Amino acid sequence: MTKETCSELIGINVDLLQQALSLAGRLDDATFATSPPGLEPHRVGSHLRHVLEFYDCFLAGLETSRIDYDARKHNEALERDRHVAAVKISSIIQQLKHASSLPSSSILDVRRENGDTEVYLRSSVGRELQALSSHTIHHFALIAVTLRLHGVAVDPTFGMSPSTLRFQAAKPEIVFSEASQW
Repeated sequence: MTKETCSELIGINVDLLQQALSLAGRLDDATFATSPPGLEPHRVGSHLRHVLEFYDCFLAGLETSRIDYDARKHNEALERDRHVAAVKISSIIQQLKHASSLPSSSILDVRRENGDTEVYLRSSVGRELQALSSHTIHHFALIAVTLRLHGVAVDPTFGMSPSTLRFQAAKPEIVFSEASQW
């Protein structure tokens, strides 16, 4: 893999984080920090904190070539205060942009998650950037559900993987008439 591949993967992650930054800017504090009825303990802020802390672990691991995603700080301020989250998002975006000169094939050791022993698996910068984007999209889908249950309109593509969007775009549109509905 080339530096261009790494730059592309970083661009994908930066775009996702910019979506999160925009979202944090348009929500009110209550929507950001509380669970909708029946969905406790899911909150927009808690999902966003989780995502941001994965990026922190990745960025910290670049310095040592060892990543431990279980070493998250669980910073409650990120999940309760959308302004704190916005500052953190901006910081991560800048750090990712500075990492764009890394070759995506650079080898990393990644600690196996949820393991009782410290087992590290071989990975690469590119693979971890791909995993981060998938992880982020997954949590964005949960954020979208949380927001809809709060009564907040969400772009229908928010939290959907690019492959799903491509699949849906390629499907012929089915038009139902009143007579053909069940």
